[in-house]
Amino acid sequence: MTTLQVYDPFADTGFDELFRGFFRPVRTTEKTSPVPVRIDVAETDNAYTVQAEIPGVKKDDIHVAIEGNQVTISAEVKRESETKDGERVLRSERYYGGVYRSFTLPTELDETTSEAKYDNGVLLLKLAKKPAVAGRKLTIQ
Repeated sequence: MTTLQVYDPFADTGFDELFRGFFRPVRTTEKTSPVPVRIDVAETDNAYTVQAEIPGVKKDDIHVAIEGNQVTISAEVKRESETKDGERVLRSERYYGGVYRSFTLPTELDETTSEAKYDNGVLLLKLAKKPAVAGRKLTIQ
């Protein structure tokens, strides 16, 4: 015997996400979580190219540290508050504070020849690989 299943057109479409916070009160004291630093990493024969999205940050507030094959990107997000006469903030969902991302690459990096550039909210890192050290052959006496 065949069983019947009810068809639900909104199942697994994320439709409930649309109205999730709709009926929540406007004035809340909840803290928003920091926006994660999203990255793309590409590899060539002698370098890695990393694109990191860090919008709303001044380039002086971004710090990149390289230790061996570990890369750490940190930034300080600062709020530029602007209030107008007769205006009242009902809800602010922006994060103000520090963001941080650390990741490890497969090979050692040469921090002296690596470069960093920040433009339009995207940090572009060109991380040079350290040349592989050739093994030394020992003679047995």
